[in-house]
Amino acid sequence: MELKVVKASVEKGEGLGWGKSLLVPSIQEILKNDSQSVPERYIQEPKDRPLISQNLFDSLQVPVIDFSMLAQKDANEIRKLDLACKEWGFFQIINHGVREETMVNMKAAMAAFFELPFQEKSKCAKAANEIQGYGQNFVVSEKQKLDWCDMMFLKTFPHETRNFKEAVEEYSTEIRKVSNKIDANLSVLMGMDENGLKRKLGEFQQGIRMNYYPTCSRPDLVLGISPHSDGSLFTLLLQDDEINGLQIKHKKVWIDAKPIRNSLVVNIGDAIEILSNGMYKSIEHRAISNEKKPRMSIATFVMPGDEVQIGPLDSMVNGKHLPRSYRNIKYIDYIRQKFAMKMQGKAHTAIVKL
Repeated sequence: MELKVVKASVEKGEGLGWGKSLLVPSIQEILKNDSQSVPERYIQEPKDRPLISQNLFDSLQVPVIDFSMLAQKDANEIRKLDLACKEWGFFQIINHGVREETMVNMKAAMAAFFELPFQEKSKCAKAANEIQGYGQNFVVSEKQKLDWCDMMFLKTFPHETRNFKEAVEEYSTEIRKVSNKIDANLSVLMGMDENGLKRKLGEFQQGIRMNYYPTCSRPDLVLGISPHSDGSLFTLLLQDDEINGLQIKHKKVWIDAKPIRNSLVVNIGDAIEILSNGMYKSIEHRAISNEKKPRMSIATFVMPGDEVQIGPLDSMVNGKHLPRSYRNIKYIDYIRQKFAMKMQGKAHTAIVKL
């Protein structure tokens, strides 16, 4: 499937965007010349390396929510969602309404992009002051360890920021319908009506990050993506149906988020943690690589507008019993501070904690 990439405002390099990242080589291109070696800059410090072994916590499973039951306002499913947000910060949704054909086409479009010659992909390289485009983000030092991953990030909503082919547009449109329903349910769980968050925050932004994780001869030495939490309200991830790669930190232990065919993984982002006054926390997660097959994933980030002030909702603050734990901050200021740091767990959330 052909995927034509059209450069838009990302090529101008004008103004102060969300953040800048140092240019680094494409790991996909490095491996074309030598697929067996692991460059020193990708070898993680011993304390940060993944344990590629039998997971002692295989019995643990990220909660699964039946989205069709949520749509029917099923009390038990709403209770499951509340507990998943409180205790896990992650859940998988089934029967979500995104057509299987749409997901297949989106995966094919992404695969087509990463199969393009490097010179073609480079036409979509990130500008100096933006995170949108082809490359890597969160690279702030020439000495920091790099992730075993190439990525492409696109803003897909509002409409004027779109610059990609039909499959991606169709996918982002259907995902937006799902995100609107998640937003409505979170609004109710946080003591408002279904339109509470939209009334508070206005129209949401949406961005898609397409991740390509090549095979690695020594997956025990590298990380596909370093531990981090997302700066979004929440994130929806379309995983590879056959290959484990996503791991989440649950009660101080890394566990696999085992793929369920045609499901979407949803995780709470930093913005919801702040708005909920810490009741729903964004959770550290990472990606690991493997020796046998490349892995791809598609993360859709749902975010407030840049100029929106985020802080604990009145419904989530209750004097002495539930005092305010976060200060108010303009979303763009939070995101710029986040992108000024390398990925290091939840270190960036300290900037808003009281």
